[in-house]
Amino acid sequence: MTASSASPAPLKLSVPGNEVMAALLGQRDELLRLVENAFPAADIHVRGNEISLHGEGAIEAARVFEELVTMARLGHALEPVGVARAIDMVKADERPSEVLTSEVLRAARGRSVRPKSAGQKRYVDAIAHHTITFGIGPAGTGKSWLAVALAVQALQAKEVERIILTRPAVEAGEKLGFLPGDLTAKIDPYLRPLYDALYDMVEAEGAQKLITRGLVEVAPLAFMRGRTLNRSFIILDEAQNTTPEQMKMFLTRIGFGSKAVITGDTTQVDVPGGRSGLDGLEQLLTGIDGLTFVHLTSRDVVRHRIVADIVNAYERAGGQPAATRPRR
Repeated sequence: MTASSASPAPLKLSVPGNEVMAALLGQRDELLRLVENAFPAADIHVRGNEISLHGEGAIEAARVFEELVTMARLGHALEPVGVARAIDMVKADERPSEVLTSEVLRAARGRSVRPKSAGQKRYVDAIAHHTITFGIGPAGTGKSWLAVALAVQALQAKEVERIILTRPAVEAGEKLGFLPGDLTAKIDPYLRPLYDALYDMVEAEGAQKLITRGLVEVAPLAFMRGRTLNRSFIILDEAQNTTPEQMKMFLTRIGFGSKAVITGDTTQVDVPGGRSGLDGLEQLLTGIDGLTFVHLTSRDVVRHRIVADIVNAYERAGGQPAATRPRR
């Protein structure tokens, strides 16, 4: 695909092949309309295999088309949600063709697990290159989901011998004692998000086989005390609800050949007394070789767009609802 950028003459983009052009425009030109709506001041005209752009925003719109063509030629299916993300990334001076086409895992039923934002790509790369990675960010940024995908990938590649998924069993306004059943039944709801992520990767039947064979262990954080975890991919979820003592205990469990990912959202601390094990931890641990922190933001939220708006609203309000902010 080539572009001539002599201004004020229109930019002209030549799209290679009818199949690529068809993918670029989408059914009934729905993808073309997404780009037009994102750059309303730009005049965009399609004729044959050529796209002509003129006016304010034309250069950015041309970059969007160039990125989409690259993605299509790499075999990435273009669809409205992905194109909307690509537009946002180009506006932020990022390269969606380098982010959205990077495959983490081929999950159940042939689904491809990929990062969906530049922040998620940084997170995935950090996990690949570090022994311990902290993923800090709001709900919906894929912290746990991507970590589980990378854990499954490492297990399949025989880079580790088992996966350990853990989180603190801390109540968010409810008490464990009010739940029916024995200890396992009481703890299970707190581990359910980790099961859900695992089922997404290998389906329920595959997950149960892995658990039965001891290749995957899902347990509350209290069960980690006294252990040394070698050749394991360990994920500590909801780490904002650990105490400083629990966090130290967990970090010192990591043995040879292991990799650990710690995820948390510092705006959702439910630990009694508010003493989160994440508080001040980055300043304490910065500079340790093989350990890194990745901060995700509302720009990395991949749920419904309204979730990103809600996250932004809470951030503007100081991170907590007014009724729960500590008194000064």
